[in-house]
Amino acid sequence: EYDLTQTPFVVVKADAGTYGMGIMMVRDASEVRNLNRKQRNKMAVVKEGLSVSDVLIQEGVHSFETVLLEDGEAVAEPVVYMVDRFVVGGFYRVHSERGADENLNAPGARFVPLPFEMGCQSPVADHEPDAAPNRLYLYGVVARLALLAASRELEATHPAAHRTA
Repeated sequence: EYDLTQTPFVVVKADAGTYGMGIMMVRDASEVRNLNRKQRNKMAVVKEGLSVSDVLIQEGVHSFETVLLEDGEAVAEPVVYMVDRFVVGGFYRVHSERGADENLNAPGARFVPLPFEMGCQSPVADHEPDAAPNRLYLYGVVARLALLAASRELEATHPAAHRTA
C-alpha cells in the first residue's frame, strides 16, 4: 500500500534508560510472542541489574548515514547535544558490525565527532547540501524540531511542568 522498500520495524526498549541494554528490534508481532527464555531475560533487566517494568515502542528508523573509518565504511547515526534551544555539538555513533536497521548503541560502537568548526545556525551556501557543515545544520534543525515537539507534548500532558514558582 505504501510501496516501502525497506522492511518496517519497531524498537522495543526499557522505559527507564537502556545504556544499550533492554532493546530489541521487532519486524513481526510473532517475534514478541515467541521470545525464548534468554531473550526474555535480556529484555527484563538493564544496567546495574535494574528490572524493566515498562517499555517504549518506537517506530524504527533505518540509519542511512555512513562514516568512512580506517577499516572501512560503517553505519552511523548522528547524536546532537543541545543546551537550552542551541545546538552545541554532537557525534556520530558508529558501528561497523551492525546494519541500518539495528541498534548501534552496543559493544563495538565507536564515536566520531561531528564537524562543528563552522557552527550550525544556518546552512553554508557555498558548500554542497550534503557537505559536513550542512549535514550538521540539518541535524540541528531536526533536533530543534524534536525539542519543540517534546516541549509541546510536555505542556499538553503536564501543564504545570513549564510554570515556575
